[in-house]
Amino acid sequence: MYKLFTLTLALSLGAASFAQKKDIDEAIVRSIADYILDHTTFEYVSWSPGQTYKSTKEIPENVEVRFSDHFTEWGYTMGVLNMAMINLGAYLSEEKYTNYPVKHVANGMDNYKFFQKRFKNDRPHYRWPYGQLWTMKELDDCGAMGASVIEVYNLVRREDYREYIDKTARHIMEIQDRLSDGTLVRKFPHEMTLWADDLFMSVPFLARMGNLTGENKYFDDALKQVFNFTKYLWHPDKELYFHCYYSDLGRNGVAHWGRCNGWIMMAQVHLMNFLPKDHPQREDLRKNLEQQILGIAKYQNEDGLWHQVLDKTDSYLESSCSAMFVYSIARAVNEGWIDKRYASIALRGWRGLKEHKITHDGQLKDICIGTGIEDNLVFYYNRPARTNETHGLGAIIDAGIEILKLKKTIEQ
Repeated sequence: MYKLFTLTLALSLGAASFAQKKDIDEAIVRSIADYILDHTTFEYVSWSPGQTYKSTKEIPENVEVRFSDHFTEWGYTMGVLNMAMINLGAYLSEEKYTNYPVKHVANGMDNYKFFQKRFKNDRPHYRWPYGQLWTMKELDDCGAMGASVIEVYNLVRREDYREYIDKTARHIMEIQDRLSDGTLVRKFPHEMTLWADDLFMSVPFLARMGNLTGENKYFDDALKQVFNFTKYLWHPDKELYFHCYYSDLGRNGVAHWGRCNGWIMMAQVHLMNFLPKDHPQREDLRKNLEQQILGIAKYQNEDGLWHQVLDKTDSYLESSCSAMFVYSIARAVNEGWIDKRYASIALRGWRGLKEHKITHDGQLKDICIGTGIEDNLVFYYNRPARTNETHGLGAIIDAGIEILKLKKTIEQ
């Protein structure tokens, strides 16, 4: 796969330009991002018989529609992708990548009221275009997207963006269910269940909100979530996080699921990115992140990748968690949070993704689809893995950026 990709790039752009591996890595990251740009339409298609509409103005009164592509959707996976595109645009100094999240957020804000007026309770809110934008029932609906809206708001100061940001802050700080110690939880699949995923669905937003407002309450709550999630979910012997904690039973679930461990690691990295250097708990956070990185390194396979269920080598090698770990570890080395000797973990991971998971035209294979919680490992074993599932695309772009930085650091 990697050799084919390298040959294709060399033929189309000239072998000399890829004399160094870092140039190949940049080309790979560009190809992934460009594939997304090329396949995002910001259009709608009717459920039946499949008529396409270029704008909400074209949609008849009695016609129900959906997004024509996954990249136009409004949800947490797109929040991750939006933030990654902003990072890529900044790193490469190319506006086409920065403009992608700017257009994505504007498209949602400009069109959601059209669907809000038509909303009926005949299907879940997340099945309506932009339904998660106005309902905010769970952290999935607003946390990661809210974080990306803050990033866009730093570029485009629209009043409705700030209103959305403030609404998201109120939801996380005042409305979302919590345990008595302040830990964020959900009411499903059982009453007051702690989901590992929710560390990312809250902390990156809180970190950016603290940076935007200068109010320490957001940083303090983000730190509380990190340490409380670790208290409930960390398995000290296996050095992995469980997917969930059932507060009604006082016990964990059964799985050390790959992506939930990735969400936790990335959440800590996002917080380290924004937490003031003089914050009294910054070193505690750094140590907690380092603990997870050293734990996860024990489960990397011979190709540099990680499994869908991290401690089960007969589960498939999964791309989104592998990309999340590569990004987080490379970022931690680049920023000096962990010793540079651990760079090899990230470099081997990136090599594994290049050789086994990234296609020659910039698509990422074997990404586990959205996953709930069940109390049997078979559920996690059998979750389908798809190509270009949005759960992995933001992470792979961020991973590539940090690898490019890391290789420059190593050369110095």
